[in-house]
Amino acid sequence: MDESGHGRIMLVRTRTRIVEKPWGRIDVPATFGNFKGRRVGEIWFEDPAGDDAPLMVKFLFTSERLSIQVHPDDAAAQRAGYPRGKEECWLILSADPDAELGVGLKAKSDAETLRRAALDGSIEDMIDWRHANVGDFVYNPAGTIHAIGPGLVLVEVQQNVDCTYRLYDYGRPRELHLDAGLAVAVPEPHSDPRDTRVDKSDNCELVGGPHFHLLHLSGSGADALLPQEKNRFSFVPLSAGCTAAGEEVRLGECVILDDARIIALAPDARALLCWPT
Repeated sequence: MDESGHGRIMLVRTRTRIVEKPWGRIDVPATFGNFKGRRVGEIWFEDPAGDDAPLMVKFLFTSERLSIQVHPDDAAAQRAGYPRGKEECWLILSADPDAELGVGLKAKSDAETLRRAALDGSIEDMIDWRHANVGDFVYNPAGTIHAIGPGLVLVEVQQNVDCTYRLYDYGRPRELHLDAGLAVAVPEPHSDPRDTRVDKSDNCELVGGPHFHLLHLSGSGADALLPQEKNRFSFVPLSAGCTAAGEEVRLGECVILDDARIIALAPDARALLCWPT
């Protein structure tokens, strides 16, 4: 037993992967690290379990619009040879005054109309571009047509699979996946009951399934929200003042735990905790 009475503790620091992107930023906040002028688009936290890990957590930093894309559900992904589909969610940490998220369409459409629009570029005008604010939380079920605009820092939690179908990429020289993407796309406006606004002081459940759970933790009051049962938890600080088993875990890091009760937050600290269903 350890001193807390929790028994043997699993605490694994994930590998941090810095991903440069043409739409990334050279002004990533210094609290995430010193990237020496690299155009950082994403920071990935790679679970040692690799492809077998059910979840992936990333930070994204945007200076341009990302591609308009869609992800398959489990059944469609498995038919295509992937282990699972991809549902994902975003929490906005920083937003320029004109920052936007594209989520769903403005009006119901159909696959053939979307195909023509993707080929001539008019799909940009079909997307429901929403003003993005700090604290906005958006859940994208599989099939949701979506895009991320410039001027944002956000954290993304997703099912762990490298499967993205690009419908439109603003003329960038990358492959599109119109047949596969339109086969799984839901060509209509998006509305999800999990979409909300999160205050830094909130202790709350953001996602309760079907593929994963996600908690927003804040200050010492987070203790009451921590799960009591063991699982494979990903603990992701959103500020300084976060520890696990007495070890500091910094913003820009992620650790894998099997017992959430070893987490402690300073009074003004905040973090995310996620685990598979």
